[in-house]
Amino acid sequence: MRALLLAAALAAPTGSLAAQTPRDTTAAVIRAGRLFDSETGTFGAGREILVRAGRIVAVGDKVDHPAGARLIDLSRYTVMPGLIDAHTHLLYLEGVTGGLTMEGVKALVNEGLPLRTLHGAARARTFLEAGITTVRDLGNSGRFGDVALRDAIEDGSVDGPRMIVSGPGLSSVGGQFPGLKPGYEAIAGDEYQIVHNAAEAADLVRQNVTFGAQVIKIYSNNTPNVGFLSSDEIRAIVAAARIHGVKVAAHATDDAAVYRAADAGVNSIEHAYRVADSTLALMARNGVTLVPTDIDSVTLVQYMTISNRGGPPPTPDQIQRFMASQRDRLMRAVKAGVTITAGSDNYLDLHWPQGSAARRNLFAYRAAGMTAAQVLQAATINDARLLGMEGRLGVIKAGAWADLVAVDGDPERDFGAIERVRFVMKAGTVYVGR
Repeated sequence: MRALLLAAALAAPTGSLAAQTPRDTTAAVIRAGRLFDSETGTFGAGREILVRAGRIVAVGDKVDHPAGARLIDLSRYTVMPGLIDAHTHLLYLEGVTGGLTMEGVKALVNEGLPLRTLHGAARARTFLEAGITTVRDLGNSGRFGDVALRDAIEDGSVDGPRMIVSGPGLSSVGGQFPGLKPGYEAIAGDEYQIVHNAAEAADLVRQNVTFGAQVIKIYSNNTPNVGFLSSDEIRAIVAAARIHGVKVAAHATDDAAVYRAADAGVNSIEHAYRVADSTLALMARNGVTLVPTDIDSVTLVQYMTISNRGGPPPTPDQIQRFMASQRDRLMRAVKAGVTITAGSDNYLDLHWPQGSAARRNLFAYRAAGMTAAQVLQAATINDARLLGMEGRLGVIKAGAWADLVAVDGDPERDFGAIERVRFVMKAGTVYVGR
């Protein structure tokens, strides 16, 4: 029997694994036309980059060309560090007209975790194609489906961005499923870790870390539900996370929720759609970064067109009012000295590849008044610092992972160039432009 099984295995086709991009550890010299320096926020003249075994070895006007090294000519393009999206949900995609509760329940009981993970793998490839080489995936992944997808990407089974994952987010009763009736609370418990008190909150941090989480996601308020975590519960979470060496990301949509989380010492605030200047000042003093999950006008039109189901398109006045509210909050945060980190929170099915839709988030920052360099810093070096990976991600310098993206054009003068991705390398392996 054992011999028959071995013979069958040897005769079987390799299947999808054969289609994956093989990891490349050979040396390569990349010739860049222009180079974005995320540390200084400047675009410089062409340089050469020596890559070996997945890392950047040297950057200079001229670098050593080891024997056998490939020469990759990107002299027509602008080369940037691989982009980072600090707020994704690869295992969840919601129909625009569906509603969070029904779509969330459908993901749990109809789609199921194995299929959600496979769908997440397909979406992960679109992030690489968009030039996003690292994501921080913050929940809505069932019971640790994000950990499984991260591990599959790391072992080369599927292509995707480097993933920093949270496991299920810590929330008060009901999670983000409004309308659940008594007796059905367990449904939310399959998507969230439900917190009842401070001691349990600390235990759930330990549980998430044990099962593979690298960051803790909490719901300071769990909109659209009315519940929230108390200050004591958030402090217990932060204390436990520090013991385990992981950071805390807080969903917070109104000022009270932002204040509770920032005062308790979380590392990042996600969303902060309504926030007072005094709370932004607290964030700046405490070194809490803001991940403004804003959308640009193109995305807004697409969303409203789908949700209107063939009705009239949004008016210019509707678009302007929505964009103005985002712009005001974001620029007040910049003025207050809050570090801006880039994250899309793109979980809606806009009929676009999810990675491309996520990248549109950067256009919202640009339209709000941030410079092209500031936006790209938010999506590279600032995100790397938030992830605790300064010097390894978000920069083009010796010792960093060889995550590189080349775009056709000059983003400083034409920010739309970031959509014209011609080359993507992650950890020394080329995924686009081979």
